[in-house]
Amino acid sequence: MKRVRFRDTAGNVRGGRWTVEDGEPVVTAAAGPYGRIAFGDESYDPDEVDILPPCEPTKVVCIGRNYADHAEEMDSDLPDRPMLFLKAPNAVASHGKHLTMPSGKERIDYEAELGVVIGEQCRNVSESGAMDVVAGYTCVNDISNRDDQRREQNWVRGKAFDNACPIGPLVATPEHVPEDASIELRLNGETKQSSSREHLIFSVPELITEITSYMTLEPGDVIATGTPEGVGPMDDGDEVEVEIEGIGTLKHSVKIP
Repeated sequence: MKRVRFRDTAGNVRGGRWTVEDGEPVVTAAAGPYGRIAFGDESYDPDEVDILPPCEPTKVVCIGRNYADHAEEMDSDLPDRPMLFLKAPNAVASHGKHLTMPSGKERIDYEAELGVVIGEQCRNVSESGAMDVVAGYTCVNDISNRDDQRREQNWVRGKAFDNACPIGPLVATPEHVPEDASIELRLNGETKQSSSREHLIFSVPELITEITSYMTLEPGDVIATGTPEGVGPMDDGDEVEVEIEGIGTLKHSVKIP
């Protein structure tokens, strides 16, 4: 199942199913949204409604350097345990929006990531039971303000500013997303990142076990599992697309004052 949150034509916030008649993709670069969004006996064209973030996390737990090729391009050592940092709810943004970035910065980067959406409150979860607490997967862009990230250790300015975490456009249950699902980011239509979740250093169950040994995860919380090589800067007016096999495409543009 593929679940979406949206604001309907009357202004009501709804949770529905995003369905397609043929094939798996939900949003494509060429065609835009297609299929139908269903809520009860109502049905909407995706262009008719306002797509919202597919969940409402109390926190987004992000993983640093979880692809060996990305660690290499950043001239960093491979971690011996997952590197954790947080983004707060203010950072969450939705599909299809024109997102304003911090002003006066030399470099603000895109980072395509597979997002894991938690389905139930959990703590001290074993690897064998980790998938039982997963509601599904989504697309994430872990936008990074490198100017301030390089100057601080906790990365609040670098990673947790407003609009730093676009999520969406939906949550796909795990059976839709292969173990080797492709992950791609396009900037103004040009592919900049292209990899697969099979190259994660720490798997989804390993991440859930590690994180919940320190903190309670709540329903709707998101784990951003790390980005592959190919990160780079965005400029004012750029169009960004994060496409993950079995989920669809998260699309947004950026405004950099």
